[in-house]
Amino acid sequence: MGDCCKTGFRWTGNPEGKETKIAGLDTYVSGSNKDAAILIVHDIFGWTLTNLRVLADHYAKEADATVYLVDFFGGEIVPPENLEDPEKAKHFDVGAFLGRHGKDKRGPEIFAAAKALKNELGYKKVGAIGFCYGGWAVFQLGAKGNNLVDCISTAHPSFLLTSEIDAVSVPVQILSPENDPLYTEDLKAYSNKVIPTLGIEYDYQYFPGLAHGFATRGDPNNDVQKKGLERAKNAVVYWFAQHLH
Repeated sequence: MGDCCKTGFRWTGNPEGKETKIAGLDTYVSGSNKDAAILIVHDIFGWTLTNLRVLADHYAKEADATVYLVDFFGGEIVPPENLEDPEKAKHFDVGAFLGRHGKDKRGPEIFAAAKALKNELGYKKVGAIGFCYGGWAVFQLGAKGNNLVDCISTAHPSFLLTSEIDAVSVPVQILSPENDPLYTEDLKAYSNKVIPTLGIEYDYQYFPGLAHGFATRGDPNNDVQKKGLERAKNAVVYWFAQHLH
């Protein structure tokens, strides 16, 4: 993994939700719909980053859902200052961090959170969106036989395997930037070849001129990136509005 996973821009805003717990995990929750929920699987900056909490608020209001942003890193927080401080970013060891938070360790927690939304909290419809690190997770949640989520979305997914693409069985949305060393050209081509053969709805959104991380850490003061941010947010809102209501 390169600098694209640990750099970007911090957004301003005042998150409007509250903190609680689901499946024993710290959680930011926004919204009050009792029938439709959205689970966010965060990138390496975790559940406290203002950017994601602001996005959660938008999804809650505009897609009319209750949105859950859960801590899947066991309380470990990557300082948001790393985003805009090249020196701090340089000394942040992404590989070591991810070694502590691999699929085998965090996967069960992600599944437990999704199960809690349907089985304990009683939501009739549940969607999941994964950013960067969270991309592989939502594909696993939406795999055949799991019956955990009703649709998934992902922006610039990381660590996604072809086998996870093969197994997905719920409607899929992918927000794909032009420049992405992790969601590679081969994976893009594989997704666009295989998913249309699976008998599920598929929405592939391509973002020319943008790079890995744009949907959660793009620069709102850059016209091209701001347009991409807004288009990505609107696409996700429309996707969940369609499939959760």
